[in-house]
Amino acid sequence: MSIIASLGGEKLSDVSALGPIVQVGMVVKDIEKAARRWAALLGSPMPEVIVTAPWEQAHTEYRGAPTPARAKLAFFHLGQVDLELIEPIDGPSTWQDHLQTHGESIHHVAFRVQDMEEVIAALEAKGLSLLQRGDYTGGRYAYLEDSGAIIELLEDLPTSP
Repeated sequence: MSIIASLGGEKLSDVSALGPIVQVGMVVKDIEKAARRWAALLGSPMPEVIVTAPWEQAHTEYRGAPTPARAKLAFFHLGQVDLELIEPIDGPSTWQDHLQTHGESIHHVAFRVQDMEEVIAALEAKGLSLLQRGDYTGGRYAYLEDSGAIIELLEDLPTSP
């Protein structure tokens, strides 16, 4: 069953204010090569490539267990929606599994949310499974899966003054 079918046509507000789509993520084998290709296609400059934080900072869990999962990331800002390129460099992770199973392809669609735990609980009640979660500077993320389709939740955390 697809994500849309599992939501039963209900309003998105029924799953705790799933926010707007803010990102499409694509898993790639070589981020520099993929970023050059996308930059040429989009007529934009090459984005900075960053590396995700180690477990001690990111507290990454994959399928409920701690993991050293890391990746190289590059972001193209395309108005309301970003294109995120992801090259897995350590695992296990959803990125690494996706690349091995599906090759270079779209990995997820991301939504900005508030109250991550409430949204995760609402989506799990609809039949989605929590795949991976972790922290990043200024926020946290979670990937949930429904029959192969993956959505990412992004939550900005308040900063201390």
